[in-house]
Amino acid sequence: MNKLDNLEFIKKLDCSNMLKFISDLPEQCRDAYAIGKSININKPAVNNIVFAGVGGSGIGPDMVRVYLGDELKIPVSICRNYTLPDFVGERTILFCSSYSGNTEETLSCFKQGLKRNAFIITMGSGGRLKELSSKNSSTHISIPPGYPPRTAIGYMSITVLGVLVKLGLIKDKENDVKELFSILTDVRDKEIGFSVSMEKNISKQIAVKLYKKYPIIYGTADTTEAVSNRWREQIAENGKALSSSNTLPEMNHNEIVGWRFPENLLKDFKAIILYDKDDHERTKERVRITSEIIKKSGVEVMVLKKDNGGRLARIYSLLYIGDFVSFYLAILNNIDPTPVETIDYLKKELGKI
Repeated sequence: MNKLDNLEFIKKLDCSNMLKFISDLPEQCRDAYAIGKSININKPAVNNIVFAGVGGSGIGPDMVRVYLGDELKIPVSICRNYTLPDFVGERTILFCSSYSGNTEETLSCFKQGLKRNAFIITMGSGGRLKELSSKNSSTHISIPPGYPPRTAIGYMSITVLGVLVKLGLIKDKENDVKELFSILTDVRDKEIGFSVSMEKNISKQIAVKLYKKYPIIYGTADTTEAVSNRWREQIAENGKALSSSNTLPEMNHNEIVGWRFPENLLKDFKAIILYDKDDHERTKERVRITSEIIKKSGVEVMVLKKDNGGRLARIYSLLYIGDFVSFYLAILNNIDPTPVETIDYLKKELGKI
């Protein structure tokens, strides 16, 4: 039996049960929407929305930004830094997202938002952010505790949809979220979950192909940009492996030329392209041609698209495939996927300054 189908082998490595955290995404998304819609909040005068968050607390809002690209009628941006953009002011809705509640970049943005009289909404499981939010009478959304931050992607994204509906900025998404739950459950149980054997499991098959290789993941600006970044982040945090991500059509104007050198390293590369039927027709053609160009370099290209359901379900299905790929890659690397010791060390060193 191969190790990805061997539950006893996986249990010995997966000491903190990352498999369960990843497997619970459908239920998390279902519950998250209800949390978002349950808050008591009135719509402010608003010109723009800024999401302040990093890591697992930043990628969730970015998924929302890309998903709602055709629906939101005001500018939306993501701030992954200590400093807010200068345009943030009293007509800005500032979402400060930190699952732990103690992320220093997000706390910095919260304090700046207060000084600029932004309309602040905080989101997390507790910590200093919740304390500051309560002290300053900002709206706080409590997320269930106990998750490694990167596994709370459903809470840190779908909750936001509920809030935006409550604010009257987007149409109701209840049917979309119900469909999301149903389709993600099917994808997990029939395509990518542990109980699906290697011969039928696309995530296990991709993980085997990526083992001891350098993946480069491409998304599309219209639909899968954030998904490709999520793949990169999960491969790093769970699989403890490096990868890169970029976006079409942008990479067609620079990076595509680089698929020639260094020749001796190209044999260790794998390319993955994630796209969707809602992409611009010219972008779809670019996906096809880009795949052909990379293949000429002798590099295998995996092109992934999901067809079931609406846009929300399709892009989260691609995200879900990547989450399981990163878990299986950790198992192939013989390492516990949960600990992020390098991040812990970095925070410890910063704490000394």
